Amino acid sequence: MIPLNELPNAPLVPTRSRPTAHGDESTPPRSADDAGADYDIPTPPRLLDQMRGRLRVKHYSIRTEEAYVDWARRYILFHHKVHPSKLGVAEVEAFLTHLAVDRKVSASTQAQAKSALLFLYREVLHIELPWLDQVVSAKTPQRLPVVLTEDEVRRLLAGMRGTPRLIANLLYGSGLRLLEALRLRVKDLDFERREILIRDGKGGKDRVTMLPAHVVHDLKIHLIHVRQLHAEDTAAGNGRVYLPHALAAKYPNASSQWMWQYVFPSHRISRDPRSEEQRRHHADEKAVQRWMRQALHSTGNRQTRHTAHIAPFVRNSPASIRLRHSHCAGIAWSQRREHDDDLHARTESRRARRGKPARPIALGRYNDRAHAITPCRHL
Repeated sequence: MIPLNELPNAPLVPTRSRPTAHGDESTPPRSADDAGADYDIPTPPRLLDQMRGRLRVKHYSIRTEEAYVDWARRYILFHHKVHPSKLGVAEVEAFLTHLAVDRKVSASTQAQAKSALLFLYREVLHIELPWLDQVVSAKTPQRLPVVLTEDEVRRLLAGMRGTPRLIANLLYGSGLRLLEALRLRVKDLDFERREILIRDGKGGKDRVTMLPAHVVHDLKIHLIHVRQLHAEDTAAGNGRVYLPHALAAKYPNASSQWMWQYVFPSHRISRDPRSEEQRRHHADEKAVQRWMRQALHSTGNRQTRHTAHIAPFVRNSPASIRLRHSHCAGIAWSQRREHDDDLHARTESRRARRGKPARPIALGRYNDRAHAITPCRHL
């Protein structure tokens, strides 16, 4: 054994020892320079990424996510990129007042910006803001609805062709919202019972509405072409659609099945903004709105701000002064189909099957000056 005083003056180089019987392995101590050589210290996500993650945890829609993140970005830029944690109620009120006074935004736009900032502080920064009572709020105008007559609706629908006309007839006959109709899957159509199942509608609620008899034949022909398109996509290696929540992980093959395909698919394959996968999404709602505007211009009907919605155009006659749309709240179910033989299948109401008398008919609010009836709230 070499004595300690006879060791060479070379620096000691630590070596790794052999593993013991228990599988442990002793490692030499690391210096400060080598501490980060093998281990990367994770950097915390940026504020807007944290907001996106929190929105997805709470299952907000992608449209709400985009709107809320955009308002948070505008709020930060308005205060010269100061972190929101260093800002308080006064800065929030100043931004919302700026929107109403300088930008002259509508009341709904200001309310959306306020909701986005409250979500940012409460859910992301975990800061509870007191009541914002110093905000100059935009006033909500009271406007009269534009109600088309029977002849105007008939000419509007006749001025459309192909898939746009089928979508417009479905909107008018079933009372669906625009995105509810475009997000329909094949499995949501029940031709035998003449029903449409709306999944995850407004407020995350499901409901059932009628399938108009007027569109059944055209809808079946349309689905034949959609199935051929799906077969072509599957042969090309595509054919998958988006599945909500964790259904894609629970049922890996469901996204390529026919029952999950969109009733109104897009004409091209696009990239999913969240998963980055190439899929065929549903038809673009902006395209339907353009078709509607073109039909309004070609037929010469009265212009309305909500050209994308057929359902609010309640059919009424000034002589009878009666609300005759088939989906207005308060109208007896047996009376809802009285004037809709051309659009809806006549079926016995639930109250009639149970032997109960029909509820009294509730008319809309008639306006003498506008000669129109206020449409249903849920439309």
